[in-house]
Amino acid sequence: MNVLTVDDDDIALEMLNMALEQSGYETTSARNGHEAMAILRRGEHRLVITDWEMPSMDGLALCNAIRQEDLPTYVYTIMLTSHHGVDQVVEGMNAGADDFIAKPFSPQELTVRVRAGERILSMETREVAIFAMAKLAESRDPETGSHLERVQEYCRALAKHLGAVNKPGYEVDVQFIRTIYLTSPLHDIGKIGIPDSVLLKPGRLSDREFEIMKTHTRIGAETLDAAVRQFPDAKFLMMARDVSLAHHERFDGTGYPRGLAGANIPLSGRIVAVADVYDALTTKRVYKHAFAHDLAKAIILEEAGSHFDPEIVSAFLAMENEFIRIREHYAETAQAA
Repeated sequence: MNVLTVDDDDIALEMLNMALEQSGYETTSARNGHEAMAILRRGEHRLVITDWEMPSMDGLALCNAIRQEDLPTYVYTIMLTSHHGVDQVVEGMNAGADDFIAKPFSPQELTVRVRAGERILSMETREVAIFAMAKLAESRDPETGSHLERVQEYCRALAKHLGAVNKPGYEVDVQFIRTIYLTSPLHDIGKIGIPDSVLLKPGRLSDREFEIMKTHTRIGAETLDAAVRQFPDAKFLMMARDVSLAHHERFDGTGYPRGLAGANIPLSGRIVAVADVYDALTTKRVYKHAFAHDLAKAIILEEAGSHFDPEIVSAFLAMENEFIRIREHYAETAQAA
């Protein structure tokens, strides 16, 4: 593991790095919180040891920034500090610190606490498990390519814009953004229960076949609901269930499976609906060619207020360039592969 160490004192930083390297860790250094955040945005570090007192973003502000930013993975943060009072510990924990080491530190204690952080990070396997489940369902349909990855990115872009606007009824925080990124790939997990004769049919479905296809929303939701009953405090499972059940609802109430309308459709479902349809329109399927971005955009705009929540469509327009970038990125990745 490569540990990011943050301290404005070169001697203290050298001692910290030496202790870590003697215990078998690699280190990367930053002199203040701003430098540390720039490094963390690369997504290459999951454990940070930071001094509390530093100029130009101290350790407390760095912890806050880590928890507020939508970083690629969870970052375990250890605060190195001479503050020993209960009030200071509470302040640090509220800022987002996971652990504390008192100064001057013992190399043995440093190693033990870093290893404890590693154990906690190793337990965070839900992202891998969830995405593996989603890819298993998607593997039955070879035409979808990187559909899940693109939908993830589109949903995150939409949610970020909603969070920045912060309109009543559309309040989105960093945790919501992370959770919809994590759970949106499960929107079609219920297709694992759809027969190949329907799922892989190279043409228009009959009315009966379409009714069978529509059941994937309930199959997925029922599967995830069983997990929710087992782990009722796992909020990401609740959103995954909502996404699976609601991503084919329509804003005017004519969707399925429950015919929900407007704000009665979970916000996560309304977001995934736009991301999912945009991706379906702009990628090649067995029954259609890929539409150009402008044509897909025109269809989404036309269906604002009927199929789609107008506020989510507004977010789509605001993030249009990001949608184009995401689409082109995955097209280039596929071509390179």
